[in-house]
Amino acid sequence: MAGQVKSKQRVADHGEVFTNPREVNAMLDMVKQETERIDSRFLEPACGNGNFLAEVLRRKLAVVAGMYRTSPYEYMRNAFVATASLYGVDLLPDNVEECRERLYDIVENEAKSAIKKHIEQRFLNAVRFVLEKNILCGDALTLKDANGNPIRFAEWSIVTGDKVKRRDYLLSELLEGSDSQQSLFGDPFSDRNDAVEWEFDEEIQAFVPSAVEEYPLVNYWEVQRHG
Repeated sequence: MAGQVKSKQRVADHGEVFTNPREVNAMLDMVKQETERIDSRFLEPACGNGNFLAEVLRRKLAVVAGMYRTSPYEYMRNAFVATASLYGVDLLPDNVEECRERLYDIVENEAKSAIKKHIEQRFLNAVRFVLEKNILCGDALTLKDANGNPIRFAEWSIVTGDKVKRRDYLLSELLEGSDSQQSLFGDPFSDRNDAVEWEFDEEIQAFVPSAVEEYPLVNYWEVQRHG
């Protein structure tokens, strides 16, 4: 159990036990193709300090480096996409902060290794902002954040060139499904399916909930303009 617990008290209070790297990799290898797809989205509902998300990010960035190492511009753009595809929730604020910093450090170190002096601060600033929005303190069982509000996540989509479209969705609605498209995590008898309108997304050929908020198109390195 060495390295898998921070304290016996945290285990008793929160059932906190971290998954060791061998088990993390074994489980991720079961969906290896998805872990190596740059824009494939992952949600870890009890992310701790990021064991699963960190490994997914490393795998994605390895693909980015293999494809774009000789083009710093494309490397940073795709590294942003890879980072923005990861989401996490944890009950404990210190875990959330550790997870954010851990993922940020991975991005920074991998970028320095891949494109060296060409790394730009505006890219790193955008990565830090996205991690603040994607890694949240809350309870994935109640679907509420640390302030008691519904958990909402931002979807970051590259629309054209470097332009990013941000749409915010309630996690509860993403998990519930709709009358036309049931989520694997939804209750087929839940009356919450009518809580939000669902729309058919032509790009992914599936029903998705309406966004609770949409933001203007911006360059990916300017996402923090609309906090």
